[in-house]
Amino acid sequence: MKIKGLTSAMQRLAVLATLATASLAQADAGELIDVYRDPNCGCCSKWIAYLRDHGFTVNDHLEANMSPLKAKLGVPEKLMSCHTGVVNGKFVEGHVPVEQINELAKREDLAGVAAPGMPMGSPGMEYGNRRNAYQIVGVKKTGEQVVVSDYPAQ
Repeated sequence: MKIKGLTSAMQRLAVLATLATASLAQADAGELIDVYRDPNCGCCSKWIAYLRDHGFTVNDHLEANMSPLKAKLGVPEKLMSCHTGVVNGKFVEGHVPVEQINELAKREDLAGVAAPGMPMGSPGMEYGNRRNAYQIVGVKKTGEQVVVSDYPAQ
């Protein structure tokens, strides 16, 4: 990267700052997430590995019955998936990417986010290069649902 008017030392600092910012965007998580999952689900383990790879500390909870937890957190039935994460009292339902988990922390209006169903190509659901289109849905504290991110098919 060459920036007009900067010395080579300043150029190196600019590149280092860019690299540091890029890695912080992935690991700005660095926070604790509790994940509740069925002990027999393999994709849940893959999502947990993905979270750890992106800087989260994960408390893995095996649950035989997820329904009471989902109800307590206010996860709408149509958005339910195989596992539920909890970050600072907010729910993360299903195969949600790190970017939306980090955004959730900044959104006072949201009670949680969800990746409805089990979208092929979402974190933990990677099989080859195929990715189905999917959305990340935010649930406001009022219960209103809003799309916070769209992922196109590949």
